[in-house]
Amino acid sequence: QVQLVESGGGLVQPGGSLRLSCAASGISFSISTMGWYRQAPGKQRELVVEISSGGTINYADSVKGRFTISRDNAKNTVYLQMNSLKPEDTAVYYCNAKTMVYHLHEYWGPGTQVTVSS
Repeated sequence: QVQLVESGGGLVQPGGSLRLSCAASGISFSISTMGWYRQAPGKQRELVVEISSGGTINYADSVKGRFTISRDNAKNTVYLQMNSLKPEDTAVYYCNAKTMVYHLHEYWGPGTQVTVSS
């Protein structure tokens, strides 16, 4: 059974930092592209950043220079370090996994709320 479990969300003031974690089980983590998406109220879900199995990283322009993704294949965990947070970063953040085994398999975590407010 595949599980992606996010943690680390919460309330933070503008300019603050948070670190999200996503622990994966039931997937071939080391060969998966792992990503973070977010969805703000009334908006579509959007890609924040993803990291391929080979370490190629793709950031959304809105978070470049502020957010950093990393992965630990030994722990089947992907991290998102978020610095210089802005109110517009407020959203539910979702962990995403894409694994190509015969065909594409895609999985989502339940999401974790990040609120940036003073």
